[in-house]
Amino acid sequence: MQSNIPASSAGGVLGAQQLKVLKNTYLMLALTMVPTIIGAFVGMASSGIVFKHPIMSSLVMLGAVIGLQYAIAANRNSGLGAALLLGMTFILGWWLGPILNVALSLRNGPELIGLAAAGTGGIMVVMSVIATTSKRDFSFMGKFLFVGMMVLIIAMFANMFLQIPALALTISALAVAVFSMFLLHDVSRIVNGGETNYLMAATGVYMSLFNIFVSLLHLLMALAGNRD
Repeated sequence: MQSNIPASSAGGVLGAQQLKVLKNTYLMLALTMVPTIIGAFVGMASSGIVFKHPIMSSLVMLGAVIGLQYAIAANRNSGLGAALLLGMTFILGWWLGPILNVALSLRNGPELIGLAAAGTGGIMVVMSVIATTSKRDFSFMGKFLFVGMMVLIIAMFANMFLQIPALALTISALAVAVFSMFLLHDVSRIVNGGETNYLMAATGVYMSLFNIFVSLLHLLMALAGNRD
C-alpha cells in the first residue's frame, strides 16, 4: 500500500519546500495581527453600528469576508493577494471590536480576553505539533469540516432570531472543536505538500484562529463573566 506522506516529511522531518511555506505562513500570520488590532480599536469606537443592526452587519461582514477570500485566492501569487489578506483581517478586527467592548464591560473582562488569547495560542501549538510530528495526512477531513462550518453558520444566524442561551453556548463549543480541526487540517496540508502557497495557508489558519478566539471568549464571558 503506497504511503501518502512524502519522504521528506515522514517521521516529522520536513522538506525545504514545506519548511519555507510553513515559515512564511507564520510570518504572514504575525503581520496580520497589526491590521487586526487596528481594526479592533476602530470597531470598539464604532460598535454602536453593529449593536443597532446586528443581523445586517453580520450578513455584510460575512459577504465581505467570503468575497475577499475568493479575491485572495485569485491573486495568491502577487502582492495584491497579501494586501487583500491584510484588508480582510482589518475587517475581522473591526468586527471583533464590539465583542471586546462587551467583554471589557465585565469586571474580569481583561482576564477573560487574556485567557481566550492564551487558549487560542495553546490550541495552535498543539495542532501544529500534531501536524508536524505525525505521519498522518489529515486532508481527508476537509469536506466534513466544511459541512460542519456551514451548519455552524446557519445555526448562528438562526439563533440571532431565537436567542436561546444554551444554543449559543453549544455553537461556541462546537466552533472551537471544528476550527481546531481546521487548524490541524490546514497545517497538515502544508507539512504534506498539499498547500504550497503561504497566502492561502495563512488565510485558512487565520480564519481558524479568529473563530477559535471569538468562540472561546463567548464561552468564557457566559460561564465565568463577573457582572457585579
